[in-house]
Amino acid sequence: MLKTKKTVGDTTWFSQDRFGMFIHWGLYSLPARHEWIRQYEEISDEDYEKYFRHFDPDLYEPELWAQAAAKAGMKYFVVTTKHHEGFCLWDSKHTDYKATNAPVGRDLLRPMVDAFRKNGLRTGFYHSLIDWHHPDFVIDDMHSQRNHPDRAKMNEGRDQKRYAEYLHNQVRELLTEFGKVDILWFDFSYPPGKCGRDMKWIGKGCDDWQSEKLLKMVRELAPNIILNDRLDLSEGWDVITPEQYQPMSWVRINGEPVVWEACQTFSGAWGYHRDESSWKSIDQLVQMLVDSVSKGGNLLLNVGPTGRGEFDARALDRLEGMGRWMKYHSRSIYGCTQAPEGFEAPQDCRYTYNPETKRLYVHVFAWPFVHLHLKGLAGKVEYAQLLNDASEIKMEASEWFINQMNEQTGGRMKDTLTLTLPVQKPDVTVPVIELFLK
Repeated sequence: MLKTKKTVGDTTWFSQDRFGMFIHWGLYSLPARHEWIRQYEEISDEDYEKYFRHFDPDLYEPELWAQAAAKAGMKYFVVTTKHHEGFCLWDSKHTDYKATNAPVGRDLLRPMVDAFRKNGLRTGFYHSLIDWHHPDFVIDDMHSQRNHPDRAKMNEGRDQKRYAEYLHNQVRELLTEFGKVDILWFDFSYPPGKCGRDMKWIGKGCDDWQSEKLLKMVRELAPNIILNDRLDLSEGWDVITPEQYQPMSWVRINGEPVVWEACQTFSGAWGYHRDESSWKSIDQLVQMLVDSVSKGGNLLLNVGPTGRGEFDARALDRLEGMGRWMKYHSRSIYGCTQAPEGFEAPQDCRYTYNPETKRLYVHVFAWPFVHLHLKGLAGKVEYAQLLNDASEIKMEASEWFINQMNEQTGGRMKDTLTLTLPVQKPDVTVPVIELFLK
């Protein structure tokens, strides 16, 4: 099997569980038109304050969130403790810009952590390196006030080192006051010369976050925690996080395969977006999960709760649909990875493989007529069945059929296993054929 780059944190469970929930929740749920609204619309502190004064998610029941995630088949969650706007969901000692001082008047993070743990999910914290609210965060070319005519004057007296101390203090709180944290998801660095920008770009990277010092503290407080790759450091991280796209193959760094996780949204926004309509179908989402696992990766799928503290109907519909599929097909996901070298999936299919049980799973994205040809598997499969109902799938075909196919392909069918399928597609989102290898 493919060996991955050695990690510092414990990614063993992560590469078994495969499927997690991302949660983006903050003041931006009130304008409900993108979590980057403050930056996109260049909103000042004074104008953005109205969202702080009105943030009161009175319908917030984290137990319902956790149940929805568990029923969807998710095994861990990652929540925005603080996004780029600077607002904190917990009662941090280092700021007044937090949920306990908003109309909601209580810590929103702690009951969420408790509810998800109760429902069997591991805990992950997203924490923004960026902070458009903090008075010491130096205004740069990404900042919400980047085009303010008094930008230079507004930066007088700001001290990025003081901000870095604030950042480190909050991370220390998160890692010491909420029990065991399994994932720490920083977001994000944008230094000059990277992110597709030239050296004139005024951004921030590892020196601005004091990333090496921060990394050392994290590893001392939580040696086994899984850390993502966004501190602008070449090493010390555990997982690569491609965002809003699906890699073409197992992700590699310097030619070496790494632990990776695609982070994706139901629609085009991470935060709650009332009028955004490009929602992915259940079929697309299931295929995205399968595609990730087939390439040795995970899927972290995002929900943006409303300003009243609920998952909206569109999100619940997708979660329920994925849960229906996972009920019957989760063993093609949990504990699975990319198929062994030499196993080439047919067109419109994806393979996943469980190295412990030695079972190969064929996920059929487009249901064919009667026959499915599996190159290189002749003589290697003991038994085949549909996973949703454990009904047998007949292997091989008639001698006449094989002779006909070999004649048409110049003998290339000799090492191919042919499965005879029912004419009608099984009534599931993505049918899966379970192959018991010899």
